[in-house]
Amino acid sequence: MNKERLLKIIIKPHISEKATIIAEKSNQYIFNVIKEANKLEIKEAVELIFNARVKEVCIANMPAKNKTFKGRAGKRKAWKKAYVTLYSDQKLDIISV
Repeated sequence: MNKERLLKIIIKPHISEKATIIAEKSNQYIFNVIKEANKLEIKEAVELIFNARVKEVCIANMPAKNKTFKGRAGKRKAWKKAYVTLYSDQKLDIISV
């Protein structure tokens, strides 16, 4: 794969209470990724950026949501999130990256 493309695949780590609990219990990390990315590209991107061995990647497409702000209707963007499972001897330090 092209190294430049792999560096653009992961947008940011998804930080939430649920993501923290999943990371502690099952060594699984959540990332926001570009919509065109597939599982193989996400796996190679995580291995390149974080130098960690990836066991499994699951992808979830998050739909756009209708929202109102001060009486005006709007729409949030749709996005894709990836659940990346690492081998038991691997850890990621997301905060420092």
